[in-house]
Amino acid sequence: MLLTALSWRRRASVVPTALAAALLTVLSGLVTAPAQADNRVTPGNFTGYGFDQCNAPSQEAMDAWLTGSPFWAVGIYIAGDSRYCKTQENLTPTWVATQLRHGWRLLPLTVGRQASCSTVDRYQGNRISGDPTDNYAKAREQGRVEATTTVAAARELGISARSTLWFDLEHFDASRLRCRESALSFLSAWTRRLHALGYVSGVYSSASSGIRALDDARVLTPGRFTMPDRVWIADWNGRADVYSAYVRSDGWMPGGRVHQYRGGHDERHGGVTINIDSNYMSLGRGSVARAPLPTCGVRVDYKTYRILGPGARHEQVKAVKCLLRQKRLFSLKITKNYNLTTERAMRRFQESRSLPATGKVTRRTWMRLLTEGITPVSKVGSTTHAIRRIQRGVNAATTSRIRVTGVYDEATAAAVRTYQAQVGLTRTGVVAADTWEMLRAGRF
Repeated sequence: MLLTALSWRRRASVVPTALAAALLTVLSGLVTAPAQADNRVTPGNFTGYGFDQCNAPSQEAMDAWLTGSPFWAVGIYIAGDSRYCKTQENLTPTWVATQLRHGWRLLPLTVGRQASCSTVDRYQGNRISGDPTDNYAKAREQGRVEATTTVAAARELGISARSTLWFDLEHFDASRLRCRESALSFLSAWTRRLHALGYVSGVYSSASSGIRALDDARVLTPGRFTMPDRVWIADWNGRADVYSAYVRSDGWMPGGRVHQYRGGHDERHGGVTINIDSNYMSLGRGSVARAPLPTCGVRVDYKTYRILGPGARHEQVKAVKCLLRQKRLFSLKITKNYNLTTERAMRRFQESRSLPATGKVTRRTWMRLLTEGITPVSKVGSTTHAIRRIQRGVNAATTSRIRVTGVYDEATAAAVRTYQAQVGLTRTGVVAADTWEMLRAGRF
């Protein structure tokens, strides 16, 4: 979270921690069994929206934003003597495990030593050494210590190995040689130490200073510094994508970027307001569709669904018969003829679901046929098997005509908002319990 010098001055200063005490704490922490060791790796493969906020939100707020916001990822400040929000009353192993279980991706941040030339008052006792002796040996040692303390904090919270840990390097004057070189040396050592301890390295910084310095070093002096695996680019250009004019197009692409595209502002979701920074990210393989579940060898994905009844002869009749077979209501050969056997199977289905037993496949019947199954919270970036069912159901209920891809993308979110407006729900673009209920009931 980039903050101006003035905003930092308004906050209480932090007494720097002695190096020996820090190392003692770290070493004891590293031999402690990790909390919630069965937690999944975070953030994993994901393309979508995230937010970060100084204090980890309460569980009540996280639950409200789970079902009411477009965000699937949250930045949390887990370590660092330069953190403003150091107490983090909500941030516990239970909080971490709960968010991961609910599907949130976590972006753990450390705000530790800052650039040697930083003029921000609160950083004066906690800066990276600008001493160039022995190729910035002091800065590199500081980077190793920062990584070690961060891993200890992550393990204590139950953040699993192979997860990405982010170092927050606030804006500095990257034109000053020693300031830039010492920062790069520090970050290089941070990355190498994280790798040795089994974690993925990320760096958050201003696009025009820290990120630009990293990108220039990557291209102009390859091999001199160890590059982070991922970058978090603070460039408040208002565009929800992973691009910035300060970073070359090939840098950390694909799958290695978070873009903080909007700075501090209030957003309200699910009746809860939080002051946040907004981010868009593409990490790992991104949000990739799972292989579709078996569908009798026939097509069931359509942009529109026809009303069908006795005597109809159409390819979508095959889809009807397949869906009925999956519900053990039809066992004959799948053809495109809507015959008496199909009508009888359809009546049985409708009666068992308290639908009008007409024997015809109405829009309402299509919706029920297409959407039955588990009902997880789904939003941009989701890739569960439920996504195809959502996309099919929305196509049956609206004129959106979206592609059935298995990835909850922006087009799907827009179609869901259209559907929610049709049935009188809040237009969140998130498929939570209320939207699932309407889809499964065949409401349109």
